[in-house]
Amino acid sequence: MDEQTLKSWLAAFRKGDLGEADFIKRLKGLPFEDLDFAKVDHQRSLRRGFPEVIYGEGKEIEQILAIAEKLHQHGNPVLITRLNGEKIDALMQQYPKAHANRPARTLTIYPKNSKPRKKASSAYGLIITAGTSDIAVAEEAAETLEAFNFRCERLFDVGVAGIHRLMSYHEKIQGAAAIAVVAGMEGALASVVTGLVEVPVIAVPTSVGYGANFGGISALLGMLTGCSGGMAVVNIDNGFAAGYMLAVIMRNLEKAR
Repeated sequence: MDEQTLKSWLAAFRKGDLGEADFIKRLKGLPFEDLDFAKVDHQRSLRRGFPEVIYGEGKEIEQILAIAEKLHQHGNPVLITRLNGEKIDALMQQYPKAHANRPARTLTIYPKNSKPRKKASSAYGLIITAGTSDIAVAEEAAETLEAFNFRCERLFDVGVAGIHRLMSYHEKIQGAAAIAVVAGMEGALASVVTGLVEVPVIAVPTSVGYGANFGGISALLGMLTGCSGGMAVVNIDNGFAAGYMLAVIMRNLEKAR
């Protein structure tokens, strides 16, 4: 449920295309819907601008399907993260037109009659990885940004081991409205990129690296102690958080225009 959907209900009610009983019935489901194992927050789009996202890990496929169905019924794009192959297969059987990204472990179900990935604006969020091994986390960020209908550009494998690769994409980097930098090992790329641009940079540490990387702790600490102002850091391997923050930044830029 978003503001546009609510306006469409009001317009239909005024025209007489939507009866009073049906209108009230729809409004009753707005705060949240109690499924016992989950409280589906239908009001989140009105409150926060983006719908509820389903975290798939730790949930049974039947639970995911039930939550997704309720969100889908209210006209929301349904983004589900942290899915394994079995859960993606089950969801695709139920929603054959859904968009699955297996490396990212995500699936997006678009509202009926909608056109996915409508890129009305020339503004874009840029997602950069230090290495190819960081792409799965970067794709989770990209899928999140695109599920909320914002344009996303990708730039992969341009880490500090060959810094000339990054510099050859200077124009693309400078043109971004906001940037997420996804890096493992020591996480140095985030500080480098932040030092080149005037837009916000979200640093995403990954668990990619050898023993002393400590499952992403070294990259996390390197990013937290980086010297370039204008950089914020999310949790290890949390591409979703980075994509969500990019969407918030880009939505506020659109409002300011």
